[in-house]
Amino acid sequence: MNDVPRFSWSEVCARRLARHGLAAPAEGVRPVDVVSAMAGTHAQVMSSAELAIGLRTAGQTRLDVREALWGDRSIIKTFGPRGTVHLLPAEELPLWTAALSAVPVSASTFSAAIRMTSEQTEEVVAAITKVLDGNELTIDELSEAVIEATGPWAGDLVMPAFQGMWPRWRQALHLAGVRGALCFGPNRGRKITYTSPQMWLPGFRPAETQTGLAHVVKRYLHAYGPSTPQRFAHWLNAPARWAVELFDSLSDELQRVEVEGASAWVARGDLEVPSAPPQGVRLLPYFDGYAYRVGNQPPALLYPGRAAERVLPGNFQVLLIDGVVAGLWHQRRSGRRLHLTVESLVPLSPTQLDDLDHQAERVAAVLEAKPQLVLGPVTVGGHA
Repeated sequence: MNDVPRFSWSEVCARRLARHGLAAPAEGVRPVDVVSAMAGTHAQVMSSAELAIGLRTAGQTRLDVREALWGDRSIIKTFGPRGTVHLLPAEELPLWTAALSAVPVSASTFSAAIRMTSEQTEEVVAAITKVLDGNELTIDELSEAVIEATGPWAGDLVMPAFQGMWPRWRQALHLAGVRGALCFGPNRGRKITYTSPQMWLPGFRPAETQTGLAHVVKRYLHAYGPSTPQRFAHWLNAPARWAVELFDSLSDELQRVEVEGASAWVARGDLEVPSAPPQGVRLLPYFDGYAYRVGNQPPALLYPGRAAERVLPGNFQVLLIDGVVAGLWHQRRSGRRLHLTVESLVPLSPTQLDDLDHQAERVAAVLEAKPQLVLGPVTVGGHA
């Protein structure tokens, strides 16, 4: 007799919406609670991160997110999954850095003339750790300090950048972040700064590796599960074989289930499914929709019909209907007015149109603006 728990795709969608705070805005939760439930919030564009968190809470705005980040410092901005900028719960940072530091590093795509040796990389990370102790430095100030501490080779302008060349040492910037040697500090005018995680978490040091890995796997499965080692590897930008071995090492803490006949995993005993099917219209901002896509595989189920061609190839702001991608949207701000264009790929019922109006109002409220909603084609491309 097969006693493996079974989930339908509809149940998985409902579960993920609930876990992400997208079924309904949560009452009485803090921004850090949302960030933790999401297994980190993508923050390459801070306004999108503020919106992603605000939409998941009842009555909060971008100012509440900023206070959590720069005021009470319950959230920390650093390099997270996939080496990209994320917001993470400050108290969980020892666990995240332990896990992220254990992910096998992909071979460098730079030529031998650009790459650093492993010894040079370690020298740069050590220099970053030292110069940021008690300091908040702009990238130019950090660069000058790292080059002074390591040698002229670190300052060679060899790395292709957006509008020029970066110094060689910048190859190790993300690595320093995932190891806990640096995080982002408050902006100095229009310039970002870097500082030490000790400013957020005095006495900080990474946790034991296996403890950190178990934490991140279970955070991921709580937010995106049921899932597989291969999808976890995709979300983390890690080798699939490494992820399979990691799941095997955690077999006592994980449980196999089936989703539409395919094997997947959840944290042991975490079999709860919402009683109601997935429903409602949601607007996910840039990178929030991308993270939802990266975690919520397979694409064929998450992007049905025309969404596979229109939305999946780019990093668009996503229109979710009943837990699956059904369109895209764009926003443009003009003073206090927020112009929202929503391109739905499916017909919208009167109830869904009403939901969309409420979502537009909520987006504007989080961003402290007045909404103007238009249904029509989105003519701009996806965010780079």
